[in-house]
Amino acid sequence: MLSLFSVCKRVPAPGLKALSAVTLTLLLGGTGLCASAQTVLRVNQTDHPLDAYAVGALRVALEYMEGDYQVEVADDPITQTRAIERLETDQMDVMWLSSNREVEERLLPIRFPLLKGLLGYRIFIINPERQARFDQVESFEDLKQLTFGQGAGWPDIKVLESNGLEVITTSKYDNLFYMVEGGRFDAFPRGVLEPWTELEAHPDLPLTVEENLVLVYKLPFYLFVSRDKPELAQAIQEGLDQALASGRFDEYFYGTDMIEDALTRSNLKNRQPFPLENPSLSEETPLERDDYWLTLDDL
Repeated sequence: MLSLFSVCKRVPAPGLKALSAVTLTLLLGGTGLCASAQTVLRVNQTDHPLDAYAVGALRVALEYMEGDYQVEVADDPITQTRAIERLETDQMDVMWLSSNREVEERLLPIRFPLLKGLLGYRIFIINPERQARFDQVESFEDLKQLTFGQGAGWPDIKVLESNGLEVITTSKYDNLFYMVEGGRFDAFPRGVLEPWTELEAHPDLPLTVEENLVLVYKLPFYLFVSRDKPELAQAIQEGLDQALASGRFDEYFYGTDMIEDALTRSNLKNRQPFPLENPSLSEETPLERDDYWLTLDDL
């Protein structure tokens, strides 16, 4: 099933006001659309809330892009791997991913972090009986005495281990909840957008969100296009930058229910941060753009 969203920028030509309404209608094809050629951007939106957010961010960019763009949204329940294949074979025009060197070598990133780096703020799902142990964590050395659970093959493993933290893995996602409840490891780190929904999906387990700590590392969430479409990447980049400069992007970011709820429930500004290095970042990550990234001081 497809849905459409159209953005059209009109630039009046000199003397256009002198044209009659009939002549103007004929010039524009009698439809009220722009006279310039329309560009359709094909995307796929699953039921994951990040998909809806990314489509909304793309639409914000379109408000600042010259030309007539239309977003065509499919809702196929496809995997990330399949989405990448569609992008590479020109069956889709734009997609979104958490970025790393490997994906940036395969696809063309629009290096504007759509979530302001919020995915890199990691809080913990724990057994509430262990909260007292976390209350005693005051230094990174204290943190290194804990163990952390992750799914086998997850990119976060490299981040945690390269910073000296011990990771215990399992091949089954659901096992992580039972393992942290049973004490197989101390904490299950999750992005601030994730833990409450996941706990609601496991009401049989006595789990909670740890109260005081947060891991912080750069983890950009970008829009991507095919490497064959550098002009499109540049146009979207410029649209997002203009939206940020005007305040429109921050209005969208902070006004999204998903973001507002996560920032409120996570209480990030009152947590003790532990900065980590992300060895998977590409050298082109725009770390120098302070306005791209959320900091605890912004909250």
